[in-house]
Amino acid sequence: MIRHIVFFSAKEPGDIATIADGLRLLGGIPGADVFEVGTNAKLDALSDAVDLVVYAEFSDEAALQAWKSHPLYAEAIRVVRPLRELRHSADIFALS
Repeated sequence: MIRHIVFFSAKEPGDIATIADGLRLLGGIPGADVFEVGTNAKLDALSDAVDLVVYAEFSDEAALQAWKSHPLYAEAIRVVRPLRELRHSADIFALS
C-alpha cells in the first residue's frame, strides 16, 4: 500500500476554499482506496504554513500513477496551481 500525502498553502487566504474545491476534483478519479481533503486546524504553532492536506491510499504504485494520469488530475492542477504557494508531497510505502 502507498499513502500519498500532499500539503498545500494558499497565496491568499481568500483562495483556500477555491483550492479545496479544486483538490476535491481528485475524489472523482477511480483507483484510490481512501481519499480525503482536509483543512489544517493549525493547532501546532509550527504547522501554520500548511492550509490544506490531501490524503489518499493506493494499493500499489501502478494505481497511483494511473490516478495521476487521469484527466481530472490535470483539471485539479489547472485550478489549484495558480492559487497555491507551497506544495509538498510524500508517498509512503506502508510496512504493514
